[in-house]
Amino acid sequence: MSDKFESQYDLLIIGGGATGSGIALDATLRGLKTILVEQNDFAEGTSSRSTKLVHGGVRYLEDAVKHFDKEQFDLVKEGLRERYKFLHNAPHLSYKVSLLTPLYHWWEVPYIYAGLFLYDIISGKYRIGKSTIVCRKEIIKNDPSIKKKGLKVAVKYYDGAFNDARMVIALLQSAEEKGAVVKNYTEVKNLIKKDGKVIGATIYDKINDKYQEIYAKYTVNATGAFSDNIRKMADKSLKNIIRPSSGTHIVLDKKYLPLKSGIMIPKTKDGRVLFMLPYLGKCLVGTTDNEADIQENPVVPENDIKYLLEHINQYFDIQITKKDILSSFTGFRPLIDLNHEKNSASLIREHIVEKLPCGLITIAGGKWTTYRNMAEGLVDKLTDKPCITHDYKVVGSRNNLKTIKKDILLILKDSDLCDRLTSLYGDRVFKIINIAKKEGFDFIDKKHKILKAEILYCIRYEYVKKPFDFLTRRVMLSYTDEKESKKITNDISTIIKQEFGIIF
Repeated sequence: MSDKFESQYDLLIIGGGATGSGIALDATLRGLKTILVEQNDFAEGTSSRSTKLVHGGVRYLEDAVKHFDKEQFDLVKEGLRERYKFLHNAPHLSYKVSLLTPLYHWWEVPYIYAGLFLYDIISGKYRIGKSTIVCRKEIIKNDPSIKKKGLKVAVKYYDGAFNDARMVIALLQSAEEKGAVVKNYTEVKNLIKKDGKVIGATIYDKINDKYQEIYAKYTVNATGAFSDNIRKMADKSLKNIIRPSSGTHIVLDKKYLPLKSGIMIPKTKDGRVLFMLPYLGKCLVGTTDNEADIQENPVVPENDIKYLLEHINQYFDIQITKKDILSSFTGFRPLIDLNHEKNSASLIREHIVEKLPCGLITIAGGKWTTYRNMAEGLVDKLTDKPCITHDYKVVGSRNNLKTIKKDILLILKDSDLCDRLTSLYGDRVFKIINIAKKEGFDFIDKKHKILKAEILYCIRYEYVKKPFDFLTRRVMLSYTDEKESKKITNDISTIIKQEFGIIF
């Protein structure tokens, strides 16, 4: 990954999250000479702070049925179709997950089951599982801590789950493999215009302290919640189109969710749906939905923590407190608000593509599940060549994972380490093994069995420039064991400096 690159491209993408990385892959596969720049680390914003679900949206379906809303219905249908493709194209990073909804009133059973049965029906040939009713005895057997008083049954249904930060990396690696240039810590300082038209941007390489002008036939603004900032670079008089909504998640010990299934809490006091999901050997809980001002490094609001604890404690016999939280994080949804709705929760999670008179193209809104379809629609406007991402497997997913695990287990002699490495890196794990054969199989963190070779691999092939790039968005240790993450930060910093030839 050289720091040297050309100055003329077909497509300049600003923003290295889910949307930008999806566009980079689609455009490159269709032959567009593409460069993507991100002012911080890839997926540092909202794209690594999701609920980790690949889904159609059960809440949207309920709204669609209640209000006869075809737009919401079509959004669910699109999500379920894209869910299937997502799981197929990135099997090492995504998987099917079952979700239980505990019910404490008999009248709830037909209502909830009918809704989830409809969810299955809409999926059609893209269905990944069948909704069923689970008896009380079976629920308690699998999760003894679930609230037992008044428990009748649960409805089980299926959705997809995935590793969001690593999915961005896999998409960017796939795009780079086909010729795209992707650069993190590269900030757009201003847009370059000629005769009133945007023809590129002046970019600043934060790591190397260098400026460069990049020219492109098309410039796409894919900066999510920060989209209005780039739009106003093009035209200061523009009104905002983004209504940011903050979503907070907390991470708990696995003991609060010992079963492999997740839990879906169907109705909170403000009408939201909450999830408790298996996550990297822990339990992820989220999410809130509050109107908020955008921040680059958002602080988790205390009220959000209280909100999440209040609602999940209604479903457990053991009480979960703030002391039980291993980590927490907040991201900003880039909701589209063209009509100035009063409540951000009422805004539809659809996306828009806007082309300004100056030529700047902005794509905003949407959700992780539909990133591929969003990218396809945008690139369709730039070229007549057909899209090929429908069944395009990303880097890491090109070979059979069961076979890879068998081969790696023979080398490592450690099934837990083997499972962890293949779930993060897929078939790229062989590159890590090759590095370890030269540098040694030493652990930088023995507790979580993180190899020094992983850090070297992530620096050389996964764009890591700083310790928290690795700890937060490559191995996610900051989310699952924040204390341990802090302990090894200095050691990782030393390795990064040595790898880049920085003299102490």
